[in-house]
Amino acid sequence: MPFLPISGFYASLLALLMIHLAYAVVKQRIKFKSGLGHEEQALMVAGRNHANASEYIPIGLILLALAELNGANFLLLHLAGLGLLVSRVAHAWGFKEGQGETHVGRYWGTLITWISIVMLSLINLVYVWGYLI
Repeated sequence: MPFLPISGFYASLLALLMIHLAYAVVKQRIKFKSGLGHEEQALMVAGRNHANASEYIPIGLILLALAELNGANFLLLHLAGLGLLVSRVAHAWGFKEGQGETHVGRYWGTLITWISIVMLSLINLVYVWGYLI
């Protein structure tokens, strides 16, 4: 049975981030008594912040788990996992602080997220390339 301790670690921490961001949406929905839609700026920002994390975290975790299953070096796995975690926290913070506008946290969060995903994609391609030919 496969054992994925590194992926499990980062998946757990990122899941807690997702719950935190979802809770922020619920708080805004209660505050503005809005069950659907994003008429209020604060609700729209909270909703998009959660949605953005929902768009990037799953593919990052899938690639991390695949790289771990494929036998990638644990230091590379931790570098990519930590990059994904830190970047998503930075992005969420920057998105909230900047109210959806340009913010240093959004910039670095996006850049490091993309670097982590590209890195994991390349790691996986290197490991599986020999099996494709």
